[in-house]
Parts: sequence; structure tokens; C-alpha cells
Amino acid sequence: MSTDTTASVSTHILDTSIGRPAEGIAVSLSARSGSGTQWAALGGSATDADGRCKDLPALPEGTTHVRLDFATEAYFTTDKQADAQQDAPVNRDSGAAGAFFPEVAITFAVVPGEHYHVPLLLNPFGYSVYRGS
Repeated sequence: MSTDTTASVSTHILDTSIGRPAEGIAVSLSARSGSGTQWAALGGSATDADGRCKDLPALPEGTTHVRLDFATEAYFTTDKQADAQQDAPVNRDSGAAGAFFPEVAITFAVVPGEHYHVPLLLNPFGYSVYRGS
């Protein structure tokens, strides 16, 4: 929930390779109050069965930039996710780690009083983000 002096952030992840929400991905939230300042880690959450993080920490007053870090490697290397991708090649040629994008970091600017919903559309070899509603 935002006030006139803070912004708020929410996110969800859809795995476009299987057409379903991406469950169990850890998401970390960081913020800073200006381009030249250091990032402050605020905490995190993990996506639920609907691909949503419903309990991200609140942003501190004065936040101007936000960074969401998505830990995608574990998601792409689990048996559950691999089973869901029945048509996907077993060997994805993604290196020894098993995930081409082991993490995704999204940084965006915020203004006080606004809510920012930033969905991540994810697949083994690409991703996109946008400002949702």
C-alpha cells in the first residue's frame, strides 16, 4: 500500500514456454534514493502457485529507484518445471549451470504515491517485462 510519500511494488511471473505461472521463484527487492546512492536490500519473497509475490516489503520514503532480482536458475533446473515443458528440448545448450538466464534483474524509477506492478514474462532463452496495472 502506498501513501503520498512512498511508492509500492508488486510483481508476478508467467512462464511463457508452458503458458503457466512460475511458482517458487525467489524475488529480492532493493531500493535507493537517487542515481548516485547505494542500493539497500529490503527483503524478498517467492512466487506462489499463481506466480505472484504478495508480500514484498514496503519501500522507504524517498525511494526513487527499485530493483527486483529474480532467482530463475533453480526454477529452470527443477524436475517439476522440466516435466511441464514436455515439448522443450532436454539439452537446452545453456551451459553447465542448466539455465541460460540464472537470474534476472529489473531496475526502474518510481515516484511517491504510485503503485508499480512489474510482471516478468519468462522462458528458458528470453524474458520481457512491462509496467502493468
